[in-house]
Amino acid sequence: MTALVLHYHPLSSYCHKVLIAVDVLGIEVDKRLLNLADTAERAAYLALCPTGKMPLLVDQGRPIPETSIIIEHLQRRHARPGHTVIPDDPEAALDVRLWDRLFDLYVMTPMQACTADLLRPEGDRDARSVARAHEGLLSAYAFIDHQLKGRTWITGEAFSIADCAAAPALFYAVTYVPLPSGHERLAAYFDRLMDHPPVARTIDQARPYFKFYPGREGLSRRFYDEGG
Repeated sequence: MTALVLHYHPLSSYCHKVLIAVDVLGIEVDKRLLNLADTAERAAYLALCPTGKMPLLVDQGRPIPETSIIIEHLQRRHARPGHTVIPDDPEAALDVRLWDRLFDLYVMTPMQACTADLLRPEGDRDARSVARAHEGLLSAYAFIDHQLKGRTWITGEAFSIADCAAAPALFYAVTYVPLPSGHERLAAYFDRLMDHPPVARTIDQARPYFKFYPGREGLSRRFYDEGG
């Protein structure tokens, strides 16, 4: 059994981000499906991770939270030779870290606000907050499309931590706010992401759980067919 343990859930967008990076870096981890609805399991997890957020990496007993930190730790300590998601060049590394943060803050966050609203009782839902989240996603789509001019991946020709963040963020975001016409670069990038083997494998592993996703009505039949 590997000394690396990843506590995760296959529906979580942030877990997808780490799972994609694990695949790209060629690392084996012991994946532990996290059920926070179980009282004992939740208590044990909170002892490891007081925030209760997932995923959490445990490396030889040391808990390591936060996706970007987990991924950088994995690259520094456990990646196969030649496998990277953060470049060695300092300037290039700053660029991919920037876009990693932009996807987390400006795509993942409003997308999760839409999901959180659907999880509330119907009488407690906040249409204004959802509208703001939709506006935020449309704004993010525009600046991402602009960034992709002349680039295969978000910062250039190499798949990076920023693309690990982009894939799940956009995968779920488009279930609430589809990509507008006119963003051809973003649409092509989305297709490249979905076809990239580490991303495709991560999504495939999540398929049995999509029936529990609150925004499943927006999923393409390519990924989920409720009647199938």
